[in-house]
Amino acid sequence: MVKYSLETKLSTVQDYLEGTESYLSLEKRTGIDYRFIMNWVSLYENHGVEGLIPSYTNYSVEFKMDVLKFMNDTGTSYRKTAAIFNIPAPSTILQWKKILEEQGVDALHSRKRGRPSMKKESKKKQPVEGSQEALLAEIERLRMENAYLKKLNALVQEERKSQSARKRK
Repeated sequence: MVKYSLETKLSTVQDYLEGTESYLSLEKRTGIDYRFIMNWVSLYENHGVEGLIPSYTNYSVEFKMDVLKFMNDTGTSYRKTAAIFNIPAPSTILQWKKILEEQGVDALHSRKRGRPSMKKESKKKQPVEGSQEALLAEIERLRMENAYLKKLNALVQEERKSQSARKRK
């Protein structure tokens, strides 16, 4: 997605608000999609220059529900609701609505994004040596080791057979 500078947004909004150009003529002149321009104008009208400054926010579940309730009660569009609540992208509200309808309120909780941290997670407590749990864990480990070695032995035997078969030919 293309990111536009604050100066570009502000000058485009001011050109529209002067009343000399329409959304489509601004799109042709600047090469910026008219829907972006409509969104910027709406944000500027509701919040001033601060509305044009990108914000990176994790919204609370309560805020999301308030936005959806407002939109439902007043019948405003996604674009207008986003402008009123200073949400940069109207599609964000659409996503919240779909999530709410499909998965319920609990799915609206923000989730941590990106790579997980490299913190080592504490493993299960090691059982006390000689306890029943420790002995059972050791038995399981030895069984897995035994199965692995049997499998390895079978593969080695199979490889030897195929080599001897090749030598005979």
